[in-house]
Amino acid sequence: MSKIKDYKELIRELAELLDKSSLSEIEVAEDDFSIRVAREVPAAVNYAAPAAAPAPVAPAAPVAAAPAPVAAAPEAAAVSAADHPGMVPSPMVGTAYASPSPDAAEFIKVGDKVKEGDTLLIIEAMKVMNQIASPKSGTVKEILFTDSQPVEFGEPLCIIE
Repeated sequence: MSKIKDYKELIRELAELLDKSSLSEIEVAEDDFSIRVAREVPAAVNYAAPAAAPAPVAPAAPVAAAPAPVAAAPEAAAVSAADHPGMVPSPMVGTAYASPSPDAAEFIKVGDKVKEGDTLLIIEAMKVMNQIASPKSGTVKEILFTDSQPVEFGEPLCIIE
């Protein structure tokens, strides 16, 4: 059998493995050969909680009391962060770490100035520590993850303006 047929069979097997598991990508490398099969993970959609309905008014009450203002749901902040032009998304599924080791200082803090290419955090994926670099220079306005937090592909990690 030719190498192309072998590769096609390997791709089919990897695709079936993706379908049967919760993995979003698989990469196989040997010598000078490397193949990566990935599926697009739909971005999580966050919805604000609906406003509470006002309490029914008793017939004897001449004027109904105005409903108490509803506090903004935390999900609303996540939706606005995802739309922010300075949002840095997670390039992969994994676990986000704010520092290179538990006893080391965090890579970034709110208010820090960063340059394009500076390390913002580390994402561990498949036992590999991946340094996530700043896509642009600016000031860290918001950090949207906590240390050792699992993150999804495309999830907002921080905002740099």
